[in-house]
Amino acid sequence: MEIIHLSAECYPVAKAGGLGDVVGALPKYQTKMGHYAKVVMPMYHTKFLNTHEWDVDFKGSTNVNGWWFDFTVIKEKHNTLGFDLFLIDINGLLDRDSIYGYTDDTQRFCGFQIAFLNWLNHWQHKPDIIHCHDYHVGLIPFMIKYCYEYNRLNDIPTVLTIHNAQYQGWMGWNQSNFIPPFDSWKSGLLEWEDDINPLASAVKNAWKVTTVSQSYLEELRYNSNGLEALFEYEKGKCTGILNGIDDDVWNPETDKYLETNYTADDVEEGKQAAKGMLCKEFNLDAEKPLIIFIGRLVGEKAADLLPDAITSAMYTMQGNVNFLILGSGEPHVEWQLQQLINTFPGNYNSMIGYSEALSHLMYSGSDFLLMPSRVEPCGLNQMYAMKYGTVPMVRATGGLIDTVTDMGDAGGWGIRFLQASIGDIVHATGRAVGLFYDDKEALAGMRKHMMQIDNSWENSVHQYISVYQSLK
Repeated sequence: MEIIHLSAECYPVAKAGGLGDVVGALPKYQTKMGHYAKVVMPMYHTKFLNTHEWDVDFKGSTNVNGWWFDFTVIKEKHNTLGFDLFLIDINGLLDRDSIYGYTDDTQRFCGFQIAFLNWLNHWQHKPDIIHCHDYHVGLIPFMIKYCYEYNRLNDIPTVLTIHNAQYQGWMGWNQSNFIPPFDSWKSGLLEWEDDINPLASAVKNAWKVTTVSQSYLEELRYNSNGLEALFEYEKGKCTGILNGIDDDVWNPETDKYLETNYTADDVEEGKQAAKGMLCKEFNLDAEKPLIIFIGRLVGEKAADLLPDAITSAMYTMQGNVNFLILGSGEPHVEWQLQQLINTFPGNYNSMIGYSEALSHLMYSGSDFLLMPSRVEPCGLNQMYAMKYGTVPMVRATGGLIDTVTDMGDAGGWGIRFLQASIGDIVHATGRAVGLFYDDKEALAGMRKHMMQIDNSWENSVHQYISVYQSLK
């Protein structure tokens, strides 16, 4: 099958979170299975753009309700990602340094979707599947069906994958001029609670909807930022498919970011070498258990709880634990976490921002990964941690339920807790510290076990292909 993935992110081209990781891996594994997968995304000003070679594939122009713009489609020459990569450039609109955060993001992503469909209108054939990822491309299923200009495309099956339903792309009806002329009788298929809601529209209009874990699909029916009734109504066309991780990128045996590579057979030696480097760089004691947090410092990750939870845990454990934080987000949370460096020197450190190389070293050199998320549709960090022999400490929500079994249960290898609260985080920290000091044999066994769990993309890819085939 020929499959087109539409997304605002794709690692390593441009990434803000797990969406980028998924779109950078899923088409690669679909291609390995013999399908023809492509990724189409906006052309941002990124390092990847400037360090690769490109061919111009198409040039076009369009007029949307008096909004005129030209666009260019470029293709990466050498298939370096394992699939065909196309970038759409709209001068002054998409060619910016960041993916999100601009006041005209609504216009930017509308322009991207329109340019894609105009380009597709000029193809001599039709792809088998258009796979849309999150709200940024959520108007595609509606526009294919009901915008007059794209009538010849309306028999192409569309699939929506929801990576995070908290973000929906709300638009006022005064912005409907950003959508090409459509059958006004169908305007209800754009609307939710009196606004244009691209995510809700995609759920209504896509042929199939997937979420990135089965537990998250179930959660959406009672916690989806206002769309609960919609997910209950449309549950018949929804499927949960757990994300995988890219073994070509996340594998301690071959990881290019590690000085000492290792497998499950020599995990203790490999992790100790990485831990020594990490603790030296951040002034921590390598003899103490090291708990890390990697991610966005925002409410849905419960990052606002970290300063008080770490403070309480540090006093409760009498300083016999280290914490290291990597992330960025809400300024007041960043500031609080930076202040802790002075409060707990030698036991705590943080780096505000993101570093791919450092994240690999942290997964390798830490003992535990903390994920106290309020919302976690799938979660990839816990799977990365497991691959590197780092015990996940997770709140029981979304994909964390589907991927982590508590060490108190038969065959368990992780630490789970019920509430995103300071008390539960401190209690989980106590369990981790006790395991580290009092049962090193059990900890070693858990490390070996989790490293051999198959969280690769192969199984997930087969499930996606089954969804596509059900539409033919």
